[in-house]
Amino acid sequence: MTIDKPSEHFNTVLYTGNGVDGRTITGVGFNPDMSWVKSRSNAKAHIVADSVRGANKNLVPNETGAEFNPTTDVGSGGIGQVTTDGFTCEQGTSDLTNVNQSAYTYASWNWLGGGTAVSNTDGSITSSVSANTTAGFSIVSYTGNSTSGATVGHGLGVVPDVIICKQTGGANDWMSYHSVLGNTKSMRLNATSASATATTYWNDTSPTSTVFSLGSDTKANASDTMIAYCFAEIKGYSKFGSYIGNGATDGTFVYTGFKPAWIVIKRSSSSGTDWYMFDNKRSSFNVVNDYLDTNTSDSELSNLSLDFTSNGFKLRDSSTVVNSSGGTFIYMAFAENPFVTSTGIPATAR
Repeated sequence: MTIDKPSEHFNTVLYTGNGVDGRTITGVGFNPDMSWVKSRSNAKAHIVADSVRGANKNLVPNETGAEFNPTTDVGSGGIGQVTTDGFTCEQGTSDLTNVNQSAYTYASWNWLGGGTAVSNTDGSITSSVSANTTAGFSIVSYTGNSTSGATVGHGLGVVPDVIICKQTGGANDWMSYHSVLGNTKSMRLNATSASATATTYWNDTSPTSTVFSLGSDTKANASDTMIAYCFAEIKGYSKFGSYIGNGATDGTFVYTGFKPAWIVIKRSSSSGTDWYMFDNKRSSFNVVNDYLDTNTSDSELSNLSLDFTSNGFKLRDSSTVVNSSGGTFIYMAFAENPFVTSTGIPATAR
């Protein structure tokens, strides 16, 4: 199945802060079930909220900390709730710098889930799941048991390619599974490390169309509340793969089957590189060079270059962090336009 209008399932919204407590950011085009916000102009934390965990429950992708309530737990605010066509901004105990400081610029990335979560008993651990099976995205809440061989239902009906999970009740890394790396390896979204072999995360077992498997490690299976964001590849809408760099300014071309709206790239073969996030709103034409790092609070930079093409992306940078010769890189990508629609007509002909 091909999604003809990707923006009905994923959309980037840019805005400038105005310092108003309780402000609602709109313009997403749908009621998002997950919103991710980051200041572009200033070094401030990434903030993620979702409809399954509910209002005033924020996580910080570039840190290991537990879930926090922006109205009581921190001074610099956060997302109050994902709501109609957007999300609300809460002041916190002193200011709004994380999400709505006056004159700061922000980017938000928004995904459509399945609305109100439902109970899922497919795994040995019962989960609460909001699943958008059309777009291959689900939000999964569960309570881990620190026991190898535990399974959790994800609600997608197909095998997920990427799983990103976090202990919400305590401090721990953001652990990710990527199908390219396989079930014996993982990577930390909040760190610069390379992919690591560890049997204690996914129990050396690939996810199925109904469940994903867990080892005993607390990063994915703490005896605590956990959240997982699961993504399955959908033709013309999303792609989760890898490429080999060539070390040249005429860099590697990566075929996705669509014009990208959002890409995150990470070198998996060696440590010391960030997770680089690009989108079509901050860089609205080629060369695409505005990026943020998912693993740092740094403000936006523009010293890496790539092109978003009608059917993929092409590196225009010889930097070792995105295109080292012989280096392996993983990526996640979501579409602006499919290269070919579900009717078989090229998107450019519509």
